[in-house]
Amino acid sequence: MLAARRLKLREMADSLYLSLWYPNLRVAALPDKLTAALGAFAAHGGEARVYASTVWPVSWSEPPIFQRVYGPGARGAEPAQAVEEALELLHDDYAYEFQIGWSLWDLERGGGGLDDRWVREPRLVRVTGFGPLFDEGAYEQDGHIRVDFGSDAAFLEEDADLDEVGARHVEDNLRQLVELAGAVEKESGATARLLWSELGESLGARLAARLGLGN
Repeated sequence: MLAARRLKLREMADSLYLSLWYPNLRVAALPDKLTAALGAFAAHGGEARVYASTVWPVSWSEPPIFQRVYGPGARGAEPAQAVEEALELLHDDYAYEFQIGWSLWDLERGGGGLDDRWVREPRLVRVTGFGPLFDEGAYEQDGHIRVDFGSDAAFLEEDADLDEVGARHVEDNLRQLVELAGAVEKESGATARLLWSELGESLGARLAARLGLGN
């Protein structure tokens, strides 16, 4: 069960996203796609229940017209329930955002003479479904569904000197990311996907360099 005080979005400069597209997607089919995408988390290091949901009208500059915080762990909502409640307001120019818990290995700095240690830390991931007219057709670039993983630090730990254990944990995080991305794509029936960073750099190239796998 996720402790509420530990649930947080990583607000750092280089964010990591997964964008998914579906052929000829009509807004009426968006609920099933979102439910499938959220349902994939439980088998890949994530929670089975949704933490919160938000509905944004027209563009990101507008205030949300619906928000509900269910809570962590068992207090969360089943994906189908959360999607049904949020998408009761189904419009072509709305975006539907869901937060769900996902755990990764994280390097916890010791300080005060204590050693650094690796721990499994929860974070909140945002899964957003876009109506075709939201923010002037943002889906064309961001995907019909976009998964915002927050900071990519857990997949790189660029400020740390990685020993064998650290490298293994970073590799475990990356493997979990790749498996989740594949599951979300398959379960939701996406025909195209893109894993990308906010700065437009290749995560694979940066990871290979980080682990000393480059030329």
